[in-house]
Amino acid sequence: MSRRLVLLGAPGAGKGTQAVRLAESLGIPAISTGDLFRANIKGGTPLGLKVQEYTSRGALVPDSVTNDMVRDRLAQPDTADGFLLDGYPRNVAQVAELDAILGDAGAALDLAVELTADPEVVVPRLLKRAEIEGREDDTEDVIRHRLDVYAQETAPIASVYDGRGLLAQVDGIGEVDEVTVRLLAAIGTLDA
Repeated sequence: MSRRLVLLGAPGAGKGTQAVRLAESLGIPAISTGDLFRANIKGGTPLGLKVQEYTSRGALVPDSVTNDMVRDRLAQPDTADGFLLDGYPRNVAQVAELDAILGDAGAALDLAVELTADPEVVVPRLLKRAEIEGREDDTEDVIRHRLDVYAQETAPIASVYDGRGLLAQVDGIGEVDEVTVRLLAAIGTLDA
């Protein structure tokens, strides 16, 4: 059975960790836009050069470049049986673009899964990660700002998918294995 999935969640909700685990369990590739950016930059692709133009000066990569990169990645053979997108779509305009990309391929999204997490749990989690990884710029103010940006720009995506009957919300707080089991149950690969 094909699985075309989007994984949503605020910074610190555990998307990166869970995307890898879910993709492995489901036998589909986890596709992170951050990884796509880095791979294209490293490979010196035309899209990678465009990304580097923006990132080298600290600017956000425009939707058009991100959309092109996702379109290219979803056209690769390993996505025929499905995929898990982590970090895309990031806004409602990208939802429409993903619809177009899938529509051009005669496919549709199966499910958007949102990892929910209380900001008062996430902030200390991200501060701890910043300390471990030496991210000196990840202060509490910066983290709270990232959470606000997520709430304003990315969280509305959940409403779009909910309106289509394609949203499952899963509590992202708890042991990693417990959260994975909850996600797999929401996706329907385990008995709920």
